[in-house]
Parts: sequence; structure tokens; C-alpha cells
Amino acid sequence: MSPNILLFKITLLFYFCATVLYLVDVIGRQERFGRAARWVLLGGFVVHCATLTARFLATGHTPVSNPYEALSFFAWSIVGIYLLFDLRYRISVLGAFCCPLALVLMIAGSAAPKSVGELNPVLDSWWFPVHVTLAFLGNAVFAIAFVAGVMYLLQERMLKSKKFSGLYFRLPSLNTLDAINYKCLTFGFPLMTMGIISGAVWANSAWGGYWRWDPKETWALITWFYYAALLHGRLSVGWRGRRAAIFAIIGFLCLLFSFLGVNWFLSGEHTFEALRGR
Repeated sequence: MSPNILLFKITLLFYFCATVLYLVDVIGRQERFGRAARWVLLGGFVVHCATLTARFLATGHTPVSNPYEALSFFAWSIVGIYLLFDLRYRISVLGAFCCPLALVLMIAGSAAPKSVGELNPVLDSWWFPVHVTLAFLGNAVFAIAFVAGVMYLLQERMLKSKKFSGLYFRLPSLNTLDAINYKCLTFGFPLMTMGIISGAVWANSAWGGYWRWDPKETWALITWFYYAALLHGRLSVGWRGRRAAIFAIIGFLCLLFSFLGVNWFLSGEHTFEALRGR
């Protein structure tokens, strides 16, 4: 077993244990389990950093060229962004939603082929790590917005129905969740913008044109306009609360299609096969 695969499995175990601890914290209202989950998740993130480093050393490029690598990198991005938000808000229940999402991505990645492949020579540029890192971090920030949106709708529904489960007492206020949603938008949108710009510069150096209307590029542009409209609505029209939460959820679903659906269901120059020159 290669060091990368071993580290990947250890990371998966850490994330699984953290997920269980977060769920025990939320369901059983045992805050000490939430504190333990935070440390376990942090330990898993450190091992995950080592996993990606080992993969980079094995392949010689940023590890996102196949589903196994890309799903792992996306999970790493989500956990890293969540830990940063946790430093600011200290809401363990947020981890009870983010950690399972990262775990699902890791499990899906573990089922994908793990063979080491070379990057398409045409795409071998220092713009590659810049572009993919900005894009994945932006997606991860919007994943947090998605989670905050789901939590907002759950909280609002319980308040309106006056049927309070144990989860209600662990969820933060609607104002806090809306603030997290807005904060994600203000951080995620610039990251997405810089990711698209760096991708355009990279495309020009690789293919001689900044924009080729590849399916991935088209969906990225659609998603960018969507989030631009959402940001404009929040700043100019005053969109808040339920509407902003629903839009954040829809936006993340569009991101998932742009990230996975385009690669698996459409052809183009941004598919995993194209990245490996096949």
C-alpha cells in the first residue's frame, strides 16, 4: 500500500470519528463531544495535508486530475474553510453538517480509481495550482453557505411550527446563520472570480485563447452570474433570511454540477480525461 493511500484511509477514519462525535454532541447535547470532535477534525485535517503532499510528490502536480484526487481535495478545502469559520463563530453544530459532507466526498473518492497519471503536457503550467486552488477554496466557502442555508431553513421551520426537536437547542440564531451566509458570499465570490480569471489566463497560455466556451467554462460563468446576482441582491435589494438561504442552497447545487456533472456527463477540455491527455 502506497503512503498516499494509507494516509488517505487514516484521514477517512479521522473524519468518520469526528462526524460521530459531532452528531453525539448535537443529538445528545453533550458539548464535550463537540470539543473533542473539533480536535479530532483538526488532527484529520493535518493528516489530510500530508495525504495531499504525498500525492503531489507521487504525481508531480496538484492532485486534482482524477475523481479520487479531486474529491479528496474538495473535502480538504471544506474542512479547512470550516476550521477557519470555527475560529470565528465557535458553532460546533456547524461541524455536524460540514464534517459529514467532507466524509461523503472522501468515501466517494475512496471508491474511485487511485492510479497515478501524468498531467497533460499542454496544461503543465504554474497557473494550474493557482487556478484549481482558488476554484476549490471558493467552492468550499460556498459549501459552508449551503450548510448555513440548510440550518437556517431547519431553524425557521421549527420556529414557525413551534415543534422543537433537540436540534433546535443546538442551532444558532437565524441572524447568526444569515450572517454566516453573507460572510461566505463576500469571501467566496472574490475567490470564484479570481479562479475564473486565472483559468482564463491559463487557457490562453495552453490553448492560445482566453475563452473557448467549453462546457465547464460555460457552467462556471453561469454560476458566477448567479452568485453575482445574489451578492447584488443582498447589497442593493436587501435580500436576507429565507430567500438568501434558498439561493445559497441552489447556488451550491449548481456548483456541484459544474464540478462533477460536467466532468462526468459532458465532454470538453476540462474533463478528467482531458487533464490527463486522453
